Amino acid sequence: MCGILAIIGRGKDEQLFGELSKRMTHRGPDESDIHVTEKGHILSHERLSIIDLHSGKQPIQGTKTAYMVHNGEIYNHQELRDGVLKNHTFRTKSDSEVIVHLYEEFGYDFCNMLDGDWAFVAVDGDDFIAGRDPMGVKPLYYGLDERGRIYFSSEMKPIADQCKTFSTFPPGHYYTAKTGFVKYYKPEYEDYLKADQELNLELIRETLTEATRKRLMSDVPIGVLLSGGLDSSLTSAIACRLLAESGKKLQSFSIGLNADAPDAAAARKVAEYLGTEHHEIHFTVEEGIEILEKLIWHLETYDVTSVRASTPMYFLSKAITDLGVKVVLSGEGADEIFGGYLYFRNAPSAEDFQKETIERVQKLFTADLLRADKSTMAHGLETRVPFLDKAFLDLAIRIKAEEKMPKTYDGKEKYILRKAFDTPHNPYLPEEVLWRQKEQFSDGVGYNWIDQLIQYCATQVTDEQLAGASKEFPYNSPATKEAYFYRSIFNKYYPQISAAQTVRKWIPKWQENLDPSGRANAAHVRADTGIAKTGVVV
Repeated sequence: MCGILAIIGRGKDEQLFGELSKRMTHRGPDESDIHVTEKGHILSHERLSIIDLHSGKQPIQGTKTAYMVHNGEIYNHQELRDGVLKNHTFRTKSDSEVIVHLYEEFGYDFCNMLDGDWAFVAVDGDDFIAGRDPMGVKPLYYGLDERGRIYFSSEMKPIADQCKTFSTFPPGHYYTAKTGFVKYYKPEYEDYLKADQELNLELIRETLTEATRKRLMSDVPIGVLLSGGLDSSLTSAIACRLLAESGKKLQSFSIGLNADAPDAAAARKVAEYLGTEHHEIHFTVEEGIEILEKLIWHLETYDVTSVRASTPMYFLSKAITDLGVKVVLSGEGADEIFGGYLYFRNAPSAEDFQKETIERVQKLFTADLLRADKSTMAHGLETRVPFLDKAFLDLAIRIKAEEKMPKTYDGKEKYILRKAFDTPHNPYLPEEVLWRQKEQFSDGVGYNWIDQLIQYCATQVTDEQLAGASKEFPYNSPATKEAYFYRSIFNKYYPQISAAQTVRKWIPKWQENLDPSGRANAAHVRADTGIAKTGVVV
C-alpha cells in the first residue's frame, strides 16, 4: 500500500511535482521515487514496503518503454507470472509488476484478470491507462488543470489546489484517453433480480476462508483489527487457523475509551479464546477532540459517521505501527453484504432489502472503505478486507434476500453468516460473541465518545451559524452542529466545490431518527438511553 501521483501532460515542474507527492508521504514512509518519461509525463510513488522489500521500488519499468505506479496488492500475481505472462522478463519480485506486463500484453483489456485491491497508472509513450479495483478498496482521484493535463492521485491533497476540477475515480472502471471511462467490473448481482442462489453455509465458510488466506500474503508482520463484533472476530478466528498451519501466531488490536467499553470487553474475550497476542489501546474523549482537525485533513471527508469512527481507528493505527506491524485485516463490508445494520430490520420487502444491500456495497468507497484506508494510512498501515473479495461477493450477495433478512430469524441480523461459522464440534468463536448484536465501531469504543463529541460540537457552533449553513455550504448543507463543525474544518483545507462533491453522507433508511449511530435505531439493546432516546443534539 502506497501513495501514487501521476501527471499526463508536459511542462509540469519536476521539483513542484515532488513537493506535491510528498503531501502523501504518510502513505509510504519507506522510500520515494519519481520518473519523468521521454514524453514529459511524470509518475511518483511513496512506498510502504510489504511485498519484495528490497527490489520492489516504483515506478516499475516493463519489458520495453512502459512504466507503472501501483497502490495495493495483487493476490494472484504468481499465477499471472506463471500463466499468461510466462514469456515476460520480470525485473522484481513485486506483485505490482504484473500490471505493467499485462498492459504490454493485452492493451487496455486486463483489469478483470487482477485479483486484489488496487489503483494504478501505466504509461507508454503518450498512451496511458489508469484503473481502480472493483469495490474501491484503494483510493484514487483524477483531475484536470488549466493546461489540460490529467492528474491521478491516491489522495486529494496533491491535486486539490492544482486542478480546476477533480473528482473521485469510480471503482470498477479504467480510464484511457481513447476510451474515456470504461466499466470493466459488471457482476451479475448488480441486476437486482439475480438474488437467486440457494443457501449453502459450507460454501460461505469456505469462500470467506479462502478470501482471508489470500490476504495473509506479506513479507512483513500481519495483525487484525479486533473490535469484538462478529465481523472482526470471524476474520480473526479464520486468520488464526490459517496462520497456525505454518506455526505463526496472530497479533490482535482493539481500542476503547476504557477497559469497560463494549468493544474492548468483547475483544478481550475473543482474543483469549483464540489465543492471539492481544493489544488493547485506550484514548480519551479530550484526545479525540484534540486531533479532529488533523484527522479531517487526513480523511478528506466531512461525513459524520466517517469522522466519528475514524478517530479511534486513527489512535489504534498509530499504536499498531509503533509495534512494527504494517498490515492488518479488518471486517469492513459484512454489514453491507448481509444487511447487518440494525435499520435493515425495518426493510419493507425482500426487494427493498436486496436493493439496499447492493447500493451499500457500491457506496462503500465513499464511507467505510475511505475511513479504513485513510485513518490507517495516516500512519503507514495497510488495511485488507476479506469480506470484499470478488469471489465472496459473487456468492454472498446473490443469496436469496429472504435468507438474509433479520425478520426471517426473529430479528437477528447476519444470521446466515453466524450460522455458517456455528460449528459445535470445532467452534470458531464463543457463542456469546458469535451471536452478539451489531455494535457500530464509533459506538462500541464507548458510548460517551459520540455523546460528548456531539455536545462539544454544539459549543463550537452558534445557532446563527447553523441557520446560515445552507447559504455558506449550498452543496450537501450540514443539518446539525456536529456536521457543521466537521464541514468547517474540511472547508479550511479543501475549499473547492470539487472537493465537497466527493463526499457522500451516510444516512440510514427506514427509521425515524436519521443519526447514523447504531443506537439511533429502536432495536438497539440500549434503545432506552442516549441517542436512541434523545436524538441528535444540535
